Amino acid sequence: MTYRGRFAPSPTGPLHFGSLVAAAGSFLDARHHQGEWLLRMEDLDPPRELAGASDDILRTLEQLGLTWDGPVVYQSTRYHLYEAALDSLRQQGHLFDCACSRKEIADSAVPGKSGSVYPGTCRNGLVPGRSPRSVRLRTQAIEISVRDRLQPTFAQQLEADVGDFIVHRADGLFSYQLAVVVDDGEQGISHVVRGADLLDSTPRQIFLQQLLGLPKLDYLHLPVAVNADADKLSKQTRALPVDASRGTEVVIDVLRYLHQPLPESSQDASLDESWQWAIEHWDSTTLPAQHSHATPAAYIAAEQEH
Repeated sequence: MTYRGRFAPSPTGPLHFGSLVAAAGSFLDARHHQGEWLLRMEDLDPPRELAGASDDILRTLEQLGLTWDGPVVYQSTRYHLYEAALDSLRQQGHLFDCACSRKEIADSAVPGKSGSVYPGTCRNGLVPGRSPRSVRLRTQAIEISVRDRLQPTFAQQLEADVGDFIVHRADGLFSYQLAVVVDDGEQGISHVVRGADLLDSTPRQIFLQQLLGLPKLDYLHLPVAVNADADKLSKQTRALPVDASRGTEVVIDVLRYLHQPLPESSQDASLDESWQWAIEHWDSTTLPAQHSHATPAAYIAAEQEH
């Protein structure tokens, strides 16, 4: 199989350590297997995006020596692909319009393994007088398992654990679940290396792949970087931007986090030499098989001081 991986950040802010872990892990896995590493900007949610963040992320990756193949793909230019996927799913009878508001769903949702489950209010048609707000995918009473290269096998019974999920939002935007599946298929992605916080979404994505006739992917979900309070690093938890001017120091921190530490003899290596060593010696079996992992102390201390 030809290896084609990708890194797909959302431009909601500058690149922080947690996102860099995902970038480095996917980069190293691709390069170690002599594969391609593509870059896709998931700029699908304008209300959450920060002006200039896309360029800032690209600049940081370049400064740290993470070079990608081909042009950067922007989801905001690919609406026609998502529309075509919706048309296909609707023609197959897999979609239905939903008139429910968030409050209505919250008031009537039933508990599931992965949180609240949509109760199927509009599954068999809208109540007279109600107008459609969003579009949902009709799930089935089947179990979908994710055989991950690192994490234990993860399974969901979609109808009971997740319920019918949104593919076209009430605000007119396409859902992440739909867009990521369509893009991975259209770009010929074969391997997905990303944070374990997305493991819960993977059965839904596999289900969509099956309905759209797309190839099955190989998955590796990395431990999510968390702060001293065990919160995932993010804009909301005030994660600091990666300081690309620190160059090799940042790379060393990321490699240690990924349990791929440079040997003492290479601690003074250049940026390119550090990546080359890491590519040659990359071993995903040494990664910690857990959903989260503490961020290096220096990053946590800096975040707390901030």
